[in-house]
Amino acid sequence: MPTAVFRLPDTIASLPSATFEFTPAAADESATVLSGPASTLFQRLLRDQETDTALLVALRVVSGFLRRAEALTPDSEMDADAIGALVRGQRDELAGTIAALDKADPQAREAVLRQRAPLSLLTGCWLDTLSQPATQPAVIVNRLFAHHFRCQGEGNPQRSIHHLRRRALEGGGVFLPDIDAEDFPAKTEARPLTMLHAAFYLALSRLPANHLPEVVGVHYVVNALGVDDLLIGTEPVLCESELRAVLAEYLTVAGPVERRRLRTAVTLALALEREHVAALAALAEWHRGLSLDAKVAAIIERHAPYAGRQHRNVRVAGRPLTETFDDPAFDVAAFVRELRTSRQFKPMRDGTPRFLRAIKFGGPMFGIFDEREASLFTAWAAAIQAGDLPEVEITPNRVGDGPAAEWSAAVAHGASSDVRYADAHPRDDREMFHRLVNIENHPNTLPLARRRAMEHLAAAEMLFAHGAAGRYTDATWFEYTPQALIDRVHQIYWDKLVKPYQPLAKIPDRDAVVFGQKTFALGSMIDGTWAYRIGNLGRFRRPSDGMLFSIYADEMGRGDLRKNHITLIHQVLGSMSIELPHIRDVAFLDQEELPDDLYGFSIHQICLALFPDSFYNEILGYNLGIEMFGLGEMRLHEMQKLRHHGFDVAYEEAHLSIDNMSAGHARQSADIIVSYLDDVARTVGPAVVREEWRRVWRGYASFAYFVEHELVRDLPDSHSDSDSAGTDADLTI
Repeated sequence: MPTAVFRLPDTIASLPSATFEFTPAAADESATVLSGPASTLFQRLLRDQETDTALLVALRVVSGFLRRAEALTPDSEMDADAIGALVRGQRDELAGTIAALDKADPQAREAVLRQRAPLSLLTGCWLDTLSQPATQPAVIVNRLFAHHFRCQGEGNPQRSIHHLRRRALEGGGVFLPDIDAEDFPAKTEARPLTMLHAAFYLALSRLPANHLPEVVGVHYVVNALGVDDLLIGTEPVLCESELRAVLAEYLTVAGPVERRRLRTAVTLALALEREHVAALAALAEWHRGLSLDAKVAAIIERHAPYAGRQHRNVRVAGRPLTETFDDPAFDVAAFVRELRTSRQFKPMRDGTPRFLRAIKFGGPMFGIFDEREASLFTAWAAAIQAGDLPEVEITPNRVGDGPAAEWSAAVAHGASSDVRYADAHPRDDREMFHRLVNIENHPNTLPLARRRAMEHLAAAEMLFAHGAAGRYTDATWFEYTPQALIDRVHQIYWDKLVKPYQPLAKIPDRDAVVFGQKTFALGSMIDGTWAYRIGNLGRFRRPSDGMLFSIYADEMGRGDLRKNHITLIHQVLGSMSIELPHIRDVAFLDQEELPDDLYGFSIHQICLALFPDSFYNEILGYNLGIEMFGLGEMRLHEMQKLRHHGFDVAYEEAHLSIDNMSAGHARQSADIIVSYLDDVARTVGPAVVREEWRRVWRGYASFAYFVEHELVRDLPDSHSDSDSAGTDADLTI
């Protein structure tokens, strides 16, 4: 028997220290990302959640920031109240600065809100994947998941903290593209310091299982400090007392090392927020000090890259504008000086300069400048005519560049000593499962996971032709309409799951019942995993995203450990005296209770989960299959057998109830697919729906492929019958 037996409650405060393994290619790729602009670093971390390169970048960013903060961390112990008092004192100090920013002139105020937007809109991202197979059902993880669920609008993206703050920014006149849009950094005019701060929080969100103490510390400080609520006037989603309660609970289970790490995170988060508020104040001051010339120069710099060939006949100081703006040594101050005295700003007979006439309706430059920019040019022209302008002097925006250089240097030296570069070669499914559960430490397994998912999805398409013979499923292909999907779901529910049910006349003996539960146990111990990355920052905007995230939240009990399905399955196993290590532990590799030949089902589920962008459609279909499987004959028989022998039935009862066909997960799963395909039809057209649907349905088929193993075993080893779905080749992603 293994010695590292897992027992409830799970009071883990941090995962054991372990090596991080990356593919050799990730080393060079990550170096390229880290050597580029801070905005590129931010966007790579935000937009890439499927490669080991992004995880290596994240590790180096987190390591660099934490190492720098470590030197500033006090050695003395601090309880939750002491940390709370420290943060409260900092909040009081910052409140004055933030109040002054609220009184800034409208342009400076707007610039401040834009600059803060990347940080304001990513608050809470560090909780995105904290709940995962390696961390469930830890007490602290569930406490934090309850916060996460609330911050995510309880499954409604429009009520999430991200969207509440976006609407508040719009109320302040700041309209921005999506946070993961290509032009988001440019539209916020984000300084390198802002992008580096944002990169740290994003990096932490990619490695939360390995940084639980840091997540707890950052979560408390950023939310309790409340810089964004003070700045944009929103109400806190989480009150300080409940934040401190989680902090206090964590400190009771943490050892000296974890408490030290938490203090470092508190020190760092406080330093970052103080630093950024100071930068916002400096930015407002810079804006206040801008002369008319400087404001005009900023407009010119913003538009110069887009000045095309249509300007080749326009000259300033005798030089074509196209040459001036293409010059690498372009001097905006000199250009403003020359533009002042150019013919474009000399009044014509009616007193209007040529430039102002050109930007009005009917002019060749109409629509290039917005209303505010046009007003500035009008004021500048008037000042030129009045002779009220001093010598041109333009102070460049260098706000935050000093601290940004220091953080960049820290990241450059943030390489961790516990990193290994090698391709993954798991010796069997047990090791593959271990690597997938602990994917943060084994990112080099991602290429294998992607390939494995693709292989199973392709193989499952054989059921497009033969699925009707399934015992619990019917993956036979059909042309999609919302009603056709609902009809198929009802047909499966009644004909496959409900009508065949008859109470068992004879109950199997105890050993047979225990063995039957063991065949389900591994899949149950990763319940909900297929959807655990669905609600991540930058991807939580469609109704289908919120609906699927809500299902995952239900599987996790919405943070209530009594309702958490991972807790429930451990209760069931405990009632049978089945003792196992936690699936995250190395000791689980040697467990002797669960059969080897059932690892494939759980591996497929995690493989799908790790690629929420690539396999979004397939996850929706898989979700339908697994949620319907909780209903009807199989579940009722299991409950009858468990009760007969005096075993815990909480896990079976929870699924029979929550997965119900009327309004539960089974029905919701069909509604999610309809919602998603409706979005597809309305955004890219009905012609694309069939291809998207085919991918959804093969996700369902991939669930059936494992459940109907006897049917699959008896079918010829050929996928040619999948041609009946209307394609001549396997779908590629």
